[in-house]
Amino acid sequence: MLRRRFALLAAAGAASSLAGCGTAPVQGFPTLASAQAAIAALDARDRTDGAWALPQVLVHLAQSVEYSMDGYPELKSALFRTAVGRVAFAVFEARGAMGHSLAEPIPGAPPLDAAVSLDTARQRLAGALQRFEAHAGTLAPHFAYGELDKVRYTRAHLMHIANHWTERVRS
Repeated sequence: MLRRRFALLAAAGAASSLAGCGTAPVQGFPTLASAQAAIAALDARDRTDGAWALPQVLVHLAQSVEYSMDGYPELKSALFRTAVGRVAFAVFEARGAMGHSLAEPIPGAPPLDAAVSLDTARQRLAGALQRFEAHAGTLAPHFAYGELDKVRYTRAHLMHIANHWTERVRS
């Protein structure tokens, strides 16, 4: 137990150190407009080589954007979000790229429907991004990273989309 507390305290200290490292441009999708254009350009030739079908990936991404405004169904502990989550996000920001398990659902999110159509999933994600862009209210804490302002949430969403885009294949 003491070792775990020490590790979490060390992670919190590392987060403080990384906070001044700056941010790299987001790799793949530097703006919401670039992500929205890529989503609009998807067609029946596109698929993924991962665990989820492309429409499921798009719904997963839409869930993440929606939850940033509406609240995530489950949050990691406050200690995790302020230590481990903060360090992870600082590393992603410094790199301009995220790396996470591409088959891991958002905790507490409904299962991804394998029967959803590409058009329905694409429209949901496009709508979620438009809603996020127009959102002027308070944003919900991220389930793993904790409190993020609009700029940092935008970067988180762009990095998340770009990370999943690495599995996109055009037939």
